[in-house]
Amino acid sequence: MITVDNITSHEFIGLDTEITKSTNSQIVGLNGRIINETKSMFTINTDKGIKSIAKSQNSWKFSIGSQDVVVEGIKIAKRPFDRIGGKK
Repeated sequence: MITVDNITSHEFIGLDTEITKSTNSQIVGLNGRIINETKSMFTINTDKGIKSIAKSQNSWKFSIGSQDVVVEGIKIAKRPFDRIGGKK
């Protein structure tokens, strides 16, 4: 179960997200559902189409239950397999 405390070690695909801070001011506020994830990118289905956005240059807001949590992209810029704990 995903919680605010353990979100960085879970799967992000299927979660809704919003960019709260970025080195590119034009994408702040961009939101949608994550449909794919690589080591350095999220692919997001937005109202304006599918966008691929770098993880490390942005802060990402996720809603877990009734709480919002903001995660710095640099902390999750790993392969999903490595971040989730598949590699020991």
